[in-house]
Amino acid sequence: MRLMPTKKGSGDPDSDMAQVADPTHGARHIAIIMDGNGRWAKKKHLPRALGHKKGVEAVRDIVRVAGEMGIEAMTLYAFSSENWNRPADEITDLMGLLRQYIQSDIDEFDENGIRLKVIGNYKALDSDIVQLIEGALERTAKNDRMTLAIALNYGAQNEMLRAVQSIAAAVKKGDFEPDEIDVSHVSDALDTAGLPPLDLLIRTSGELRLSNFLLWQAAYSELYFTDTLWPDFDKRELQRALKSFGDRDRRFGGR
Repeated sequence: MRLMPTKKGSGDPDSDMAQVADPTHGARHIAIIMDGNGRWAKKKHLPRALGHKKGVEAVRDIVRVAGEMGIEAMTLYAFSSENWNRPADEITDLMGLLRQYIQSDIDEFDENGIRLKVIGNYKALDSDIVQLIEGALERTAKNDRMTLAIALNYGAQNEMLRAVQSIAAAVKKGDFEPDEIDVSHVSDALDTAGLPPLDLLIRTSGELRLSNFLLWQAAYSELYFTDTLWPDFDKRELQRALKSFGDRDRRFGGR
């Protein structure tokens, strides 16, 4: 596992978590690049589709754990705008799992106070998926225990481009002058508007890049990379990531 050096604690997430009053370690918003489903399946000599199915089960478990811990918002990279380059049968499998996930878990979302949010151009997906998504968004809109943001057909560069276009349109309309544009204008124009600032960005499977995910939002977030493949990422792994976050000295460029 690749971690930033820690400065306190025993190193055992189970024993240390027992001594921590706040299991989130102060993290309000975490994001995860869920990578490694295919490699998990390959290691076990299973079809790639079963790796994705196991990955959905991991999503279900981690969302429950995060809600129990008191995380305010979690953003998951489910399908990028570049994933359309994958084989057609794999895309079909992924879209099928998405349909199944929304239909099977919407009751649990609602019962547990989870508000669903979708970032990215999800309206480019199949019409029945769009209908499922919009129904879930409407049904959970007033829930306030935790926000689960799912990135679908998402790319951070496209998100920023759309934000710039909306700001330019507002300037053209006369809402404000170009020299009045500040960071808050950009943040408010992004898909993640209304979510807490991103505290921790986790990537599984050992890859050390952001892959066009939350580039603006990650400006001062802590990064955590683990070799664990996404289907094996569980409560203990999340505890490790949060403990690493809590052990860091966040200076935001101030000293």
